[in-house]
Amino acid sequence: MNRIIRLVIGLFMLPAMLSAQPVEMADTMRSEGKIYVVVAILLLIFAGVITYLVMLDRKISRIEKKLPPESGS
Repeated sequence: MNRIIRLVIGLFMLPAMLSAQPVEMADTMRSEGKIYVVVAILLLIFAGVITYLVMLDRKISRIEKKLPPESGS
């Protein structure tokens, strides 16, 4: 039981410990303006995945409409 409590406390303290350390790479990228390029690429990838999922959902819906209804018991 004591180990579980230590684990839970450790998991809650982990973000605080990680945020206390300075992130030099992010500061460098922000100062050089490259962080905006990274954010733009991530947004493009995210938009592409969302678009793909929407198109896939529409295609599956069309196929489901063409199938005959199931006669379940």
